[in-house]
Amino acid sequence: MNRGMMLKLENLVQLHCACRQLHSLSYRKIHRTQWKPVKSSTYPMQPIQLHPQFWQTDTFISVALSQYRLLATKEGKRPGKQKLPPIKPKIERQEVEIQQRMTVEDLARAMDKDIDHVFEALLLTGIDLDSLEPDSILEEVWIKEVVKKSGMKYKWAKLKQEKVRENKDAARRPPADPALLTPRPPVVTILGHVDHGKTTLLDSLRKTQVAAMEAGGITQHIGAFLVPIILAINKCDKLEADPERVKKELLAHDVVCEEYGGDVQAVHMSALKGENLMALAEATVALAEVLELKADSTGLVEGTIIESRTDQGRGPVTTAIIQRGTLRKGCILVAGKSWAKVRLMFDENSKTVDEATPSMPVEIVGWKEVPSAGAEILEVESEQRAREVVDWRNYAEQQEKIKQDMEVIEAKQKEHKDAYKKERESLANLTWRQRKAALYKTNKHLIAMRSKERAESDRNVLPVIVKGDVDGSIEAILNILDSYNANDECELDVIHFGVGDITENDINLAETFQGVIYGFSVNANKSIQQLAAKKGIKIKLHNIVYHLIEDLKDELSSKLPPSVVEHIIGEASVLATFCVTVGKSKVPVAGCRVQKGQLDRKMKFKLIRNRDVVWKGFLTSLKHHKDDVQVIKTGMDCGLSLDKNIEFNIGDEIICYEEKEVEQTISWDPGF
Repeated sequence: MNRGMMLKLENLVQLHCACRQLHSLSYRKIHRTQWKPVKSSTYPMQPIQLHPQFWQTDTFISVALSQYRLLATKEGKRPGKQKLPPIKPKIERQEVEIQQRMTVEDLARAMDKDIDHVFEALLLTGIDLDSLEPDSILEEVWIKEVVKKSGMKYKWAKLKQEKVRENKDAARRPPADPALLTPRPPVVTILGHVDHGKTTLLDSLRKTQVAAMEAGGITQHIGAFLVPIILAINKCDKLEADPERVKKELLAHDVVCEEYGGDVQAVHMSALKGENLMALAEATVALAEVLELKADSTGLVEGTIIESRTDQGRGPVTTAIIQRGTLRKGCILVAGKSWAKVRLMFDENSKTVDEATPSMPVEIVGWKEVPSAGAEILEVESEQRAREVVDWRNYAEQQEKIKQDMEVIEAKQKEHKDAYKKERESLANLTWRQRKAALYKTNKHLIAMRSKERAESDRNVLPVIVKGDVDGSIEAILNILDSYNANDECELDVIHFGVGDITENDINLAETFQGVIYGFSVNANKSIQQLAAKKGIKIKLHNIVYHLIEDLKDELSSKLPPSVVEHIIGEASVLATFCVTVGKSKVPVAGCRVQKGQLDRKMKFKLIRNRDVVWKGFLTSLKHHKDDVQVIKTGMDCGLSLDKNIEFNIGDEIICYEEKEVEQTISWDPGF
């Protein structure tokens, strides 16, 4: 009997006892009032029990129940507490970002799986796997089905819109209205592309005049020419050229040249052969001097950097020409990706100056970094504005580089896709399992060839670091290095270039790439040289560009493996053939006569037949008559046998040669 039945029995017994007690209480109350005890003197008085005492029955029942509990406990043990199984932690499924019009390749990349995994997930669906390619676009239903079968969950990718940065670059000031600055009109140089009758003169002149007036802000009528003209008659090198006819035709349009008493200069030139180009420039300068034209010395400064260098005591120093405005101490300048607060200025005699006017060359001290030669100098209002301009230019350059890299990446991806499609074309008629087996065999073959390809892919590279005294020297050296065209022999890699003396950073960079440091008109102090010698880094200093390039050529040549050159020692011709029995085999023997040089048994030989090399190797025997000899000289007869059984023919040539290793020279020709 189980525990539940026992508890029910106990409850029933207790309920029965409670009912009997209630019944006995009510019975006692009723009979007390009816029956009274009678006193008798003869017998002692005792109360009459009308109903047996129920407490005795309860005692018996409780004892019986306790005995029953004991027997029930002995018969069956109470079931112990059962241990609940451990709660397994909930496994979080991987999330996959999906979007509309995803290709098979895009979905595999988002799931971090291969393309075959996507094909396997779509195996039992209604999609046609034979027509499915890596660049095939999947519907939303199939995308979700693949993610679900892969045990992942999907979420829609958020389209990130990159915030477009505001252009904060500095720019030149717009040209001032010439009518407000000076009563003199501006000078316009017209390069009249007159083809001697092929072009209408009036149309050519008026088009140039309109462009000149729009640039100068002049909006008057075009009936009369408002600015001075310099007439350049081109293609005068042709035989049918007639410049005088052109000048006469211009008289009808009120353009009078100096030969006819006017003020218009005419220059006969040839752009093809470069004739009279200097005369055209001199005419322009002469007209500007006559008109007394001057640059604007007010407003923000504009100029151009001629040269830049790093001075040991001053830091970055630039030589510049001011084109507009007046440069003073404390001005904030921006050039390229560097900016400066002008601390000192020096003229061409290295004397300190307080200001620099237009057309004045000046050395500027105070740059944060060395700007490049040819960079445009612009003045800005504050240092904060200068930093904004530099940050924007760095950002623009970075974006341009990212764009170029993306173009290269897309080109590579397209190349790989085309190769993949071409590879899949041969597997188009196969089932999915046959296709997978074929791809497995192909990949297995590629894995076996991977070590060989890795050994062949080791390139012969010479990393180079170039340091120069000024930016112009670096530019000249890099222009020479751009002409390097022997990358198939040894690749030249310019890992770094800069202005200034050789520093510890250059040594560490050269150690990382195992490169060579070339310095032009710079110094390397004793501690730097000791550090370079300790790390095994070569430092080569030169003051002449030609010597630096020659040294670089020698270094490139030393990276090339030595070439093996055959040096002929002797030549002999076969006059007769024999067969000699050695053991159980017959060995062919050639009877030869030395025609040139000598035959040395220690050297290598080759057999030439009809100008083709039939054999290369060593001799097994060399005899003169019956004697084994080491050397056979010119005019002597001999018999010889080879280390390979090759039949000789009369007229064959035997060449004795030795191999010598010769250092190769790089084929690069810099032009000097």
